[in-house]
Amino acid sequence: MNRRNFLGTSLKAAAVASVMATSLKTFAAETDAEKFGRTVNDLVRANHILYRYDIVDGYGHISSRNPLNKDQFLLCRSMAPALVTKDDIFTWDMDGKPVNHDKKGYLERFIHSEIYKVRPDVNAIVHCHTPSVIPFGATHTPMKAMYHMGYFMTDGVPEYEIRDFRDPGSKTMLVENPKLGAALAKVLSNHTVAVMRGHGAVIVAPSIPDVVGRSFYLKVNAATQQNALALGKNPIYMEPGENAVQDHARDWELWVREEESSCKLAK
Repeated sequence: MNRRNFLGTSLKAAAVASVMATSLKTFAAETDAEKFGRTVNDLVRANHILYRYDIVDGYGHISSRNPLNKDQFLLCRSMAPALVTKDDIFTWDMDGKPVNHDKKGYLERFIHSEIYKVRPDVNAIVHCHTPSVIPFGATHTPMKAMYHMGYFMTDGVPEYEIRDFRDPGSKTMLVENPKLGAALAKVLSNHTVAVMRGHGAVIVAPSIPDVVGRSFYLKVNAATQQNALALGKNPIYMEPGENAVQDHARDWELWVREEESSCKLAK
């Protein structure tokens, strides 16, 4: 490398280092109010993104652990995901009870409260009724990772059969109380996805971008697996530990840009 190239490379490296240092400093200086506000904004975006990609419709929901209090979580009031604004996001405790508000919550908010109770590694949860996922629970066909974007399923996808846990005589399909939520959390165990027979799925992750990314690729993987099984041969699934994806930052940036563009066009 000649001196000019070396100098140019050094200057570029110094510039990158300076930008990174500034970003870290800015993030470190983020106030509690800013951190809370950023989480609320990301939840609003996530609701819209999940709707845009047909992961949820008028039903389904996403939550985030409260960044200021690990014993609380943020979830919107009972409403369609596509219509959520920052004014619709409220705080709930680990019993699924409202914190300083009287808004009507989702009946299935206990999915979130009970999983957060037993999974300190989880900071975001999605519950969806994605059509491509439903057949797996209805036929008891194990869902498996078809390709590298299904990396989060290589340790298996358990099935939650609500008939094993609801009260005698009950026909509910909804996780509408702490008992059913705790049972779902136990079935999920340390996995990232659980299929819910006749209902949908629950997906967990350490962040909002990652849980949205996993929800998106769960949908894609389910459709891909059905196509592979229809070919009449034994598909080759991903092995445990095979992983080419570290996070969903790139996906999240794309989806947020699309969301921002959509909002601008709507004005």
